[in-house]
Amino acid sequence: MSTPETDVGRIGEDPDAFETFYREHLDLVQRFVARRVTDPHLAADLTAEVFLAAIDAASSYRADRDTPAAWLTGVARNVVATEFRRQKKDKEVVRRVAGRRLLDPDSLAAIESRIDSARESRRLYDALASLPRRDRALMELVAVDGLAGLRIAWLPAS
Repeated sequence: MSTPETDVGRIGEDPDAFETFYREHLDLVQRFVARRVTDPHLAADLTAEVFLAAIDAASSYRADRDTPAAWLTGVARNVVATEFRRQKKDKEVVRRVAGRRLLDPDSLAAIESRIDSARESRRLYDALASLPRRDRALMELVAVDGLAGLRIAWLPAS
């Protein structure tokens, strides 16, 4: 089932539109995040932050530029990049410690399993680090995230 592109702009206003969008794209976001982080608690936090950022940015979605999945991947990329910048500046993360209490053992095991299955992808990211930024971003989206058929208009300039 595919979310109608007109529903994306309504996810910040219509709980039913958001629920449909969330259910359809949750696996995409979880895979994207799991390929980039090793901590299951952080993966759960970032996944939630991606959807919160999508709600905030829903009015910026343009169906003529991106599919919902490509647009959400851009949102996820920005959220993850922001987190990495924050970690670099501040190693003591009180919010992350508090969030660990929210995961039950089954959820923690599922996230750990997803992270374990993405271990090879993280090794690929280490190898891609030597590429110029724009080339690396394109390789990540096409080769790692499997988005070869999507229109990607947001890639940053080198």
